Amino acid sequence: MQRAKIRTISPGGWPRPRGYSNGLLVPAGRQLLFIAGMIGWDETEKVVRGGLTAQFEQALRNVLAVVTEAGGRTEDIVRMQVFVTDKAEYLEHRPDIGDAWRRLMGKHYPTMALVEVAGLVESGAKVEIEAIAAI
Repeated sequence: MQRAKIRTISPGGWPRPRGYSNGLLVPAGRQLLFIAGMIGWDETEKVVRGGLTAQFEQALRNVLAVVTEAGGRTEDIVRMQVFVTDKAEYLEHRPDIGDAWRRLMGKHYPTMALVEVAGLVESGAKVEIEAIAAI
């Protein structure tokens, strides 16, 4: 049985967003999966080395692991909120973060927000990603 496709919504005349979607319309009959904030740590709860880009990639892998465990796919992610401790560092590393994104997410761009925060709970964490998937 094939799932009904999630549709991208963007008002006419608006420029195409870069790296996110303005809206996604989820067909009825799906379950919502709310994914806790994931940081860039491994299965032993140690923050990965390599700075912001490595932490972003690991945090995204962690989000995808939860989605997969629930029976979902990358394309089922409809909302992401990314928290960073340094917006300037994020902007500086955006090309590398974009490469990591494309490796893991392909050309799927959920609705997103980026928020700069004073700090995260885990020492050494530079990024945290929350997500919602419609499976």
